[in-house]
Amino acid sequence: MDKLTVVLDVMGGDNGPEAAVGGALLALSQTDVSKLFLVGQEDVIDGLIKKAVDGGQYGKSLDLSRLEVVHAPEIIGTDEVPTVALKAKKNSSIVVGLNLVKEGKASAFVSAGSTGAVLAGGTTIVGRIRGIKRPALGVMLPSTSGFTFLTDSGANVDAKPEYLLQFAQMGSIYMSAMMGVDKPRVGLVNVGAEREKGNAVVKEAHELLESQSKHLGINFVGNVEGRDIPLRVVDVAVCDAFVGNVILKYAEGFAKGIMSILKEELMAGPMSKIGAMLSKSAYKRLRKRFDYNEVGGAPFIGLNGLVVKAHGSSNEVAIKSAIGQCTKFIQADVPSLIRKNLEMLDNIENIDNINFDNAKGEN
Repeated sequence: MDKLTVVLDVMGGDNGPEAAVGGALLALSQTDVSKLFLVGQEDVIDGLIKKAVDGGQYGKSLDLSRLEVVHAPEIIGTDEVPTVALKAKKNSSIVVGLNLVKEGKASAFVSAGSTGAVLAGGTTIVGRIRGIKRPALGVMLPSTSGFTFLTDSGANVDAKPEYLLQFAQMGSIYMSAMMGVDKPRVGLVNVGAEREKGNAVVKEAHELLESQSKHLGINFVGNVEGRDIPLRVVDVAVCDAFVGNVILKYAEGFAKGIMSILKEELMAGPMSKIGAMLSKSAYKRLRKRFDYNEVGGAPFIGLNGLVVKAHGSSNEVAIKSAIGQCTKFIQADVPSLIRKNLEMLDNIENIDNINFDNAKGEN
């Protein structure tokens, strides 16, 4: 296998196979990907590739030898129960694609399809890194100076303190390796900055992070409130998926809402319209900073390979960005960095107090 090999689920997403195939073709010329497996209904994929090539919309020098179509006739819908669908539809694009990673034929998998199926399949098919009790879904949230990595944002609604410690480990490694942040500041999302605030789980997680962070190379700065996340008070914000998903969905809605209000106000009168014209380039840059298509997708970290959940409404630019995100992840060899960090955890004195061994695996 060529190291920079990525699998793309062509059948998932609101915009259909057209967006996925278009994103794959963009990735051939705009990312470092060595090979792309396009998984889905073969006749549909072949037809879209031919149409794109004949139309010349992605350039005339596409290296199609870097593409390989893998037939997967079944599709897992967003309305299906993930665990049931994964067992019933062995020939679905999600299952077939994840198995390519499990078998070592690829290093990463991208899908804009069913979130539940992608997360459940990532855990059960690709498998967790040994020592990781719960993989976490991370997401880059735009802030005043770049991005804040929020984890967990959708995988573990109920989390134990030791899971939050591992989310902090993985989030710190991810932000350092992927975004080049030196000693990322890690904060625990809470209802207040004081260490005594929060529920029992968060209080215990705070104690764990305070006592173990130096051994693990985590730059833990304490509790962080929701309002601090867009201000980049921390580089990594750690929480369970219930809290994380609420933050994520609010952020998405707020970004759309504020841009809509801004447009309405700018068009309210002659003078504001003139101001809008003069500031057009600034507004474009602002919109781009809030555009998830530029980020790519949410990485499911803690697995033996990379699984990226792209937004359901991803267009071809978002798919291309997700593929580029995968190549960067592979080049940084994030799983190996996580494994090395876990070895540090094994050497900590009084490790039995953390009680990892009693945690059960997730389906």
